[in-house]
Amino acid sequence: MTPEDLKALLEGSFAGLGPMIALTIGIVLLLLAEILPGAGEARPVIFLGTLVVAFLGEASILADAPGSVLGGSFVADAASAAWGMLFLIAALIAWVFGRGYYDEEKPFLGEHDVLMLSSTLGMLLMAGSGDLLSFFIGLELLSVPLYALSGFRRSRNRSVEAGLKYFLLGAFASALFLYGAALVYAGTGTISFEVLHDVGASDSLSLIGLALITSALFFKAGVFPFHFWVPDVYQGAPTPVTTFMATGTKAAAFAFLLNMAFLLPGAAATSLAWIALLTIAIGNLGALVSRDLKRMLALSGVAHAGILLLSVAGYLKTGDVHGAQQAAIYYMAAYVFSAGGAFGLLALLESKTNDTTTLESIKGLSSRHPGIAAAMAVFMLSLAGIPATGGFLGKYFVFSILVRADMLGVAVFAILLSVIALGYYLRVIIAMWMQPVAEDAPALGEPRPVGTVAAAVCVVMVLLLGVMPQLFLALLS
Repeated sequence: MTPEDLKALLEGSFAGLGPMIALTIGIVLLLLAEILPGAGEARPVIFLGTLVVAFLGEASILADAPGSVLGGSFVADAASAAWGMLFLIAALIAWVFGRGYYDEEKPFLGEHDVLMLSSTLGMLLMAGSGDLLSFFIGLELLSVPLYALSGFRRSRNRSVEAGLKYFLLGAFASALFLYGAALVYAGTGTISFEVLHDVGASDSLSLIGLALITSALFFKAGVFPFHFWVPDVYQGAPTPVTTFMATGTKAAAFAFLLNMAFLLPGAAATSLAWIALLTIAIGNLGALVSRDLKRMLALSGVAHAGILLLSVAGYLKTGDVHGAQQAAIYYMAAYVFSAGGAFGLLALLESKTNDTTTLESIKGLSSRHPGIAAAMAVFMLSLAGIPATGGFLGKYFVFSILVRADMLGVAVFAILLSVIALGYYLRVIIAMWMQPVAEDAPALGEPRPVGTVAAAVCVVMVLLLGVMPQLFLALLS
């Protein structure tokens, strides 16, 4: 490549790549802060400043999207900007709830922050990928840091086990994606979405490749039958890391799935709908019998992934990509604040000696920490889809896509399956507010001020998403 070719490739690209450039600079600064004497105290400022600058960059793209950059390898449009803002918010929530969480791992918090920013950078690249290769780079940039973060508490056997499980199964999913991408290239001669949009991918070789790629995305999102790793990894990983995985990773997988869904045949809508319904059923039934709160929320996340998958099925029927993107982004926004807040509160309640938060441990929580119990109740109601919360409108928008796609039966069945979730979400509220403190209940940690403020912000956002949707829909339109 000549200097002129490089100049032409980069021309006009910096505006679209601004958020990723900001994250890259932040990662470098964090690494320097670790090796320069006395610079470690600046690490929180660097981390927060990086997220703020990247968020402003995404807001700029949302207002005036540059479109395709880097020769079509990345698409900086309104959808990728909206997804990117969600990823940055998810990273901020996880990081704030992680303040004061780690004790034995304090000397390695610099590496923790670098890994979290690196994973966020991978999410941004995944959401705006214009071809299969750039997506794979983003996928690995997301996954490899998360493998390390899952096993970050090296003195805890469950954390090490979670990191190992996630690594082994994640490597398998990456292999599926690469094999699928190779088959798509063999069948069409290209990996660019812009070209694939014109030539299609209807030959048998490409369809097999698309099935493998979709399977890899199902793994990252925790969709049946690739969901078995979710409860074990979420339960074993440090809770702030679980917060990040439960929100950001799921959003990144669906952001790309919606971008590439135009390649899937319309007949796949029925298959995706059945897979989604099975995912909702298995996730809800698994959560219904769980006594550990992290495991319960992990399995409920599987059910939420099934509901999000319904938006993809509706898109394949209607061809309305804007409506599907809008529904998925709104749903994911509500989920980021609801699930992020719930997992974050669990991180606040974990004690230094006991990192297991069970239903028994939160009995009578309203008498000990009424503010946290109230916030957790709001998050549970939102995840259950109760009116006046963001979770309710998120479900409404997804099911509206199904109704417009003449998939009324699927919508009704999904609603009925979602009712199961009330059983375990209300069980948490009952334990906190209507049951006395158990005599043998493990000790809870003392809530940290910064985490309490973050929980309050999440509560406000959940309620705003539930009662003032026009504020957010105006941004998405």
